[in-house]
Amino acid sequence: MTALTFEKSSPIQGGVHMPQPHDSAAKQLSGQAVYICDMPDVTGQVHIHVAYSTQAHARVLKMDLSEVGTYPGVITVLTADDIPGENDVSPVIPGDPVFAKGLVEYAGQSLFAVVAESLVVARLAAKRAVIEYDPLEALIDVETALARDHYVLPSKTLRKGSAAQALESAPHRLQGSLVIGGQDHFYLEGQAAFAKPGEDQDVTIYSSTQHPSEVQHCCARVLGIPDHCVTVEVRRLGGGFGGKESQPALFAAIAALAAKKTGRAAKVVLDRDADMIMTGKRHDFRTHYDVGFDSKGVIQGIEMTLASRCGMSADLSGAINDRTVFHADNAYFLEHVTIHSHRCKTHTVSNTAFRGFGGPQGMMVIERVLEDIACYLGEDPLSIRRRNLYGQKDRNITPYGMAIEDNILDTLLDQLEQNADYQKRRKQVQAFNQESHVLKKGLALTPVKFGISFTTKHLNQAGALIHIYSDGSIMLNHGGIEMGQGLYIKVAQVVAETLQVDIDRIKITAASTAKVPNTSATAASSGSDLNGKAAEVAAQKLKKRLQAFAAEHYDVAIETVCFTPNQVCIGSRVIPFDDLVKQAYLSRVSLSATGFYRTPEINFDADTQQGRPFYYFAYGAAVSEVLVDTLTGEYQVSRVDILHDCGESLNPAMDKGQIEGGFIQGMGWLTTEELVFDSSGQLKTHAPSTYKIPTCADRPAVMNINIVDNNPNRVETVYRSKAVGEPPLMLAISVFHALSDAVASLGDDRQRPTLNAPATPEAVLMACEAMRREVGG
Repeated sequence: MTALTFEKSSPIQGGVHMPQPHDSAAKQLSGQAVYICDMPDVTGQVHIHVAYSTQAHARVLKMDLSEVGTYPGVITVLTADDIPGENDVSPVIPGDPVFAKGLVEYAGQSLFAVVAESLVVARLAAKRAVIEYDPLEALIDVETALARDHYVLPSKTLRKGSAAQALESAPHRLQGSLVIGGQDHFYLEGQAAFAKPGEDQDVTIYSSTQHPSEVQHCCARVLGIPDHCVTVEVRRLGGGFGGKESQPALFAAIAALAAKKTGRAAKVVLDRDADMIMTGKRHDFRTHYDVGFDSKGVIQGIEMTLASRCGMSADLSGAINDRTVFHADNAYFLEHVTIHSHRCKTHTVSNTAFRGFGGPQGMMVIERVLEDIACYLGEDPLSIRRRNLYGQKDRNITPYGMAIEDNILDTLLDQLEQNADYQKRRKQVQAFNQESHVLKKGLALTPVKFGISFTTKHLNQAGALIHIYSDGSIMLNHGGIEMGQGLYIKVAQVVAETLQVDIDRIKITAASTAKVPNTSATAASSGSDLNGKAAEVAAQKLKKRLQAFAAEHYDVAIETVCFTPNQVCIGSRVIPFDDLVKQAYLSRVSLSATGFYRTPEINFDADTQQGRPFYYFAYGAAVSEVLVDTLTGEYQVSRVDILHDCGESLNPAMDKGQIEGGFIQGMGWLTTEELVFDSSGQLKTHAPSTYKIPTCADRPAVMNINIVDNNPNRVETVYRSKAVGEPPLMLAISVFHALSDAVASLGDDRQRPTLNAPATPEAVLMACEAMRREVGG
């Protein structure tokens, strides 16, 4: 593996732009990191089992829970009738009941909860329920929903130029389709919540959530109490990936209901099967395109139709499908384009946020288009991609009217193409495939351009709280959530750098709605951008306050007061940071500050579908090489080369980990992770035995990961860094197209393979057989 080199140095320990270990790494390795399951039971604590529907769409004619409630060890049974407030935990548009009442709309929808002395008792008691259904017609897939015009939200169309006219006049024209599968989050820690009742109406909830404020709002709404009565605390998650943005509110609300009704602490923890059955996934899509292009493969006009399975309610599908539309261009200039977006209602679990938030699905479509154009013209797909890239000063306006001002793709692709020996390896792959009749190699290079910001404008804000104690130690709190990505250590590095102190004097504390209110989800790759900047603002306030005190106390000009590593220069004096803090405390100077940040310059008109929804873009590219056994469909990803743009990385070690992890997760989505619903709406792949995520054995044997050097963000982000949580996932699109390239080698240069995602070994085998039939082999 190519090693990263870190040229920058910092005189303090743990400043920005330096590799720093994850703050919980040692605790996680030793098993000392505390998650909700690890929190010890308290006196009188009760345990909860949530029972759910076995029908995808039905009226509930009868729900007799009498034997459930009388089962030994059961304390109470919760149903919709026990909710004092609203029976709804929807994040945006009402439609997600805590417990179904009279009607169920997916197999897995919560019906009631058993509260018992133990989880075993709760589960056994739930089996005593007598439920009678009147089955209704269930619409399970996108095709059926489209045929019935069955949507959770109105369809949208984005237009730029005149696609129809450009298609008619284009020298060449192709049509095609692509099916893109969903993906389960498969976080290591499942959905969990632990609620403790307090005085008056108060309740404290420990939730495995990316969005504490959303959990707070929803639980308060369900309990019928003000938000200030609900405190939500989160120290860390065992993974989230978007699946803990809106989904945890249901389980937190049930725990809170149990705690309030019984007056005892209550815990709910889902097992893997229930978690997969009850919670939403990445949206799967059915897509179609009609593209016109010239003899060089440059797109003249294109029309795309993108239809997603949203499930039984809207959840976050509006913003997710919007982002799919925003990323249907990926890295390519589309002068004349029409994009139709359909948000289909099905009787399946409501799909939800997932790393990339709809962007990956949009990118998949345009990358398939360019592959098909290359195949039609008999050219290397990389050449077609490069001819269609956005320009620097012209050809740089997106379909939604935003000018791209930070495009580095040309130089990034040049560097990766050279470093990965792409042209040489392309010839080697072709030579290998000419000689090998069974084993085939494939090679693909794909770029990524990903917009950074919440597309819902008001979410682009964050707060932070910093205390400096009289001994010089520092407490840091903010609204971001640590879910393994290294956010907490990065924000601590920002504070250490700003105050010029070693990072070991900074105490990282759990996110709490009682400390920083009205927080946004840690999502949209915005965690460091928002919370890091808010913490920097708070640290700067304290720094200026201490500078002003030092200038007055020592009677020097404020300009002569400067912070150096763990010390403060005051005129001709140099004193330890701790001493200045102590002096400020004795002089009654406030050593606590809040920080607030809101992303500037973003705006978007939903009516005209025009504006600047993103503050900036993150870029990257990957070259993937695969080896396919065309008789079985089995394959290996043998080598991957990645070059990714992190701006001035806050922590190169964390960012490199995110690049690798994101790529592997994206590879799983496009290769082995297949969600299967049967015709009655039952999820058949709800455990590791039937749903395959990538393992260590699936990691490419050669994986070269590099960060773009000397490329500070052109807009004013925290220390000129760039977001890195989501964009690397889309680098794995190169794996999908490498597999397609290998399958295509069974035919002639101009035959397009039929391969949908996920490209499981079975799907690859089917594509190989189809290609052989086309050539008569």
